[in-house]
Amino acid sequence: MVDDKMNDVDNKQSKKVFSTLETVLLVIMSLVIGLSIGILFNNNKVTTKNTKTNDKYLNEFIKNYNYVLENYYKKIDKEDLINNAIAGMMESLDDPHSVYFDEDETNNFSISLNGSYEGVGIQIGKDPTTGYMLITAVFKNSPAADSGLLPGDMIVSVDDKLSKELTASEFSSLIKDGNKDSYKLKVLRDEEELEIVLQKRIVTLTSVTSEVYEEGNKKIGYIYIGIFANNTYIQFKTELEKLENENIDYLILDVRGNTGGHLTAVDEILDLFLNKNQIMYKFEQDNKITNIYGKGFENKKYDIVLLGDEVSASASEVLISGLKENLGSIFIGKKTYGKGTVQELITLSDGTQYKITVKKWLTPKGNWINDTEGIVPDIEVSLDSKYYETYESKDDTQLQKALEYIKEK
Repeated sequence: MVDDKMNDVDNKQSKKVFSTLETVLLVIMSLVIGLSIGILFNNNKVTTKNTKTNDKYLNEFIKNYNYVLENYYKKIDKEDLINNAIAGMMESLDDPHSVYFDEDETNNFSISLNGSYEGVGIQIGKDPTTGYMLITAVFKNSPAADSGLLPGDMIVSVDDKLSKELTASEFSSLIKDGNKDSYKLKVLRDEEELEIVLQKRIVTLTSVTSEVYEEGNKKIGYIYIGIFANNTYIQFKTELEKLENENIDYLILDVRGNTGGHLTAVDEILDLFLNKNQIMYKFEQDNKITNIYGKGFENKKYDIVLLGDEVSASASEVLISGLKENLGSIFIGKKTYGKGTVQELITLSDGTQYKITVKKWLTPKGNWINDTEGIVPDIEVSLDSKYYETYESKDDTQLQKALEYIKEK
């Protein structure tokens, strides 16, 4: 798929694309956040006790469903009717985290959390000046990266179809859903027209990056987690081992901007730090509380500092609270989003999905951080607006505060 609605967690160049795109990108970002803010769930299949029920409300629904099918004056798509009924059920719950996803939303949601997809590896936005598609990010190790495409390249056409005549979703579907293995793009770069052929293949999204900082005589490992996708744990473990092989003295874990993801992913990451006697988090369902313990055996020799912000939600908050309340890890940044519920993801027969809240989760000490509560940082620091101009670590006031804290310690 062409990633027209996804965050690029590993390519900071995408944040620097021309100011003329700001409105478009803000709309795209709003769609992403609207779909994924505070996600923490397990996949599940619907099971029912007995479809032959004496439930008068269900009988009322069935009666009127049949009446509508038999009496409406136009032909009715049964699939649409049921999907809209389910969407209505989710909306009636008055829960922002219980949501029905249409086909486009399901595709983008799934890609984010699967961590891979079949496509060419670009993120796009529509240039409001020319109407053409503009590449806002190029994913690493993708056909687009291999071909030399760059953020800022303007796509004039794909297979002789003018991009300005397509919406972002239509452009995306042309490649994602097409039966072809390769696509011909005409690209404009600094008034030079290029013709590039892209071979579609599986693209793995990078959700974890790392680096090492040196402060005085201390070696500080840094890991950024952009989302808790299916492949996040493997990426995290690889980066952590790389840092540990460099004999780090401290570790900074950064989940700023991370809206959550798969519960199993954060479980596996916490298992690297917490043992079977330590509670990672608790579940509360039907007034019953269940403790979920770590499965690790090794005690790390370094201290951990955590970075989070107002967007850090759900699985990110599970990670922060698990390490903060068990290991005394210092949390620096801004108060987190405040999302203390767990969703199950249900896939319908047509491939669309809905997620529904099924239980609460509590921190190891039994705190419910939902809504306005969030997790309050030990050291509150705002991110300087200058960082959004340079995207350089020296202007990242929250990261610099973490490095300063470690240096002073």
